[in-house]
Amino acid sequence: MIAAFPTFSAIIWFAVGLLIMRIVWRFGFGMLKSMTSTLPPPPPTGEMRRINVRYRCSVCGVELRLTMAPDEDPPPPRHCLEDMDIVAPIE
Repeated sequence: MIAAFPTFSAIIWFAVGLLIMRIVWRFGFGMLKSMTSTLPPPPPTGEMRRINVRYRCSVCGVELRLTMAPDEDPPPPRHCLEDMDIVAPIE
């Protein structure tokens, strides 16, 4: 005899599938919504900004990491009476 109604395990699998589909759907829309939001305005002049720039002294080889600066492209610091060189990140 062929069962006219789905089994209990089939109902559970269907419910779990719907739950996973809803989670993926909400995550996808959240990602799309975050990409369409505008960037915040830059901070006022003189306020410190987060940056990540590394410098190396060409004379003695000392290295320095700059994490905060008043603008996004600060002038290089001086060491051994010379401007330090920017170290390119390895990617």
